Amino acid sequence: MGRLPAQTSAAMLQISQIKLPVDHTEARLRAAVIARLGVADGALLSLRVAQRAIDARRGHVEFSLTVLVELADEEAVLIKAPPQVQPAPDDTYRELPVAVGAPPRPSGRPVIVGTGPCGLFCGLLLARAGWRPVLLERGKAAGDRARDVTGFWRRGLAFDPESNVQFGEGGAGTFSDGKLYTQIRDREHRIPWLLRELVAAGAPEDILIKARPHIGTDRLIKVVRHIREEIIALGGEVRFGARVSDIVVERGTMRAVTLADGAVVEGGPFVFAVGHSSRDTFAMLHRHGVPLEPKPFSVGVRIEHPQRHIDRMLYGQRAGHPLLGSAPYKFVAHCPGGRSAYSFCMCPGGLVVAATSEEGMVVTNGMSSYARAEANANSGFMVEVGPQDYGDSHPLAGVEYQREIERAAFRLGGGGYRAPAQLLDDFLSGRASSGAGDVRPSYQPGVVWTDLRECLPEKVVLTLRQAVPLIEKKLRGFLLDDAVLTAAETRSSAPVRIPRHPGTTECTGLRNFHPAGEGAGYAGGIISAAADGMRVAEALLRGN
Repeated sequence: MGRLPAQTSAAMLQISQIKLPVDHTEARLRAAVIARLGVADGALLSLRVAQRAIDARRGHVEFSLTVLVELADEEAVLIKAPPQVQPAPDDTYRELPVAVGAPPRPSGRPVIVGTGPCGLFCGLLLARAGWRPVLLERGKAAGDRARDVTGFWRRGLAFDPESNVQFGEGGAGTFSDGKLYTQIRDREHRIPWLLRELVAAGAPEDILIKARPHIGTDRLIKVVRHIREEIIALGGEVRFGARVSDIVVERGTMRAVTLADGAVVEGGPFVFAVGHSSRDTFAMLHRHGVPLEPKPFSVGVRIEHPQRHIDRMLYGQRAGHPLLGSAPYKFVAHCPGGRSAYSFCMCPGGLVVAATSEEGMVVTNGMSSYARAEANANSGFMVEVGPQDYGDSHPLAGVEYQREIERAAFRLGGGGYRAPAQLLDDFLSGRASSGAGDVRPSYQPGVVWTDLRECLPEKVVLTLRQAVPLIEKKLRGFLLDDAVLTAAETRSSAPVRIPRHPGTTECTGLRNFHPAGEGAGYAGGIISAAADGMRVAEALLRGN
């Protein structure tokens, strides 16, 4: 008797690096997959694009696709398949607390300080586990906050130290490009879970397949509101205008927090997800003897080019194609003095915005809507500085280093939160600018043309100047005489780190206190901050 054929079952394979023209059809994609697998058309049961990246590195623009396919006989294909064909990875978020049974709830309600991505996702996981967290936010809800911020930018409303680009629901990421990619390791598969949760909360579905996904400020407001409403529906509580001004410590354990209005909030554990700009919180914790460590951050300017110019630089004849959108760029330049300059938070089709959180200081940042349809592209043009540059060994010396630059930028801008600006050619030539060229600065409440050497550290100016010709070698057209530099960009990350135990996430110097996210030095961006909030929630739910 002949041997019976083996029973086959449908299975998924992942195929990477399928290069196709921007205007490819579904039929061409299917043909490329069949050719890569070396199978007959009928063996391909289903096909789905898992990720789409734009490849513009070799003088022409194309898509590089990763696809998931379902086949009748996976094992036979894998035996002879090229390296780009692998079994589809399992991206299940295995730390999901509600999937492993309801853990015991603590006697007190957990208190989370801050409603940026770290605080919101920490709160969401705890709420889904039945822990009824209390979230305290010093600023306002996203909608009210947006009205305050845009009024300050565009209508001359007074600056509000508690409702601005840094403080309020959603954190600093609410007024940004809404980038959702990160370089953190993700063995636990938090990131795929996060992206799916964001889509469920109202983010565009294309973030699930774009290699460099973003939401945009206009969509983020809806998303954070949806997450907040779920936390409340599950028994949690969110309080706005609730700035934590002090903590109550008994025998090395945090027992409560005191709000600026005098109210005391007891409970615990306490998660501080305060963001990189909560300088008063850092100072308060330091007064209580909480260990703080100075850490590096970056200083620089926002640089603006016309978006059409950037599109032509990167996409050539394909510039303006609707499937490509506004072109982003990224660079690192290693300079002769040993320092490097790099692009930070690049915002295609975006705006340079006023981002201070303290009166009498000028801070810049970048922001884009989902459409990325503004006239200019902007990016942070940054140089890393560290404790060796701060001039003091105090744990908060980096904070004062930031403030000195921001105060100098405010003075140079002439007050009224106008920002100092300079044309790139003048910056490289060492002369003050007297007005705009063809590139109109987008910063509001407005700019003052000047010489940025008067507000930036000499070592930062030198490194930025050295970097421009190096960047030009890789990004032809970056050296545009009329490109606009606007100062000062100082809030790239927190200048401090609050040490914590790796497993429990509890602070090494204070029990019942869990520092988290960007403000504690454990994240940099929306996704990494949200993932760190999840990490802290997981540790609490495990009872570590």
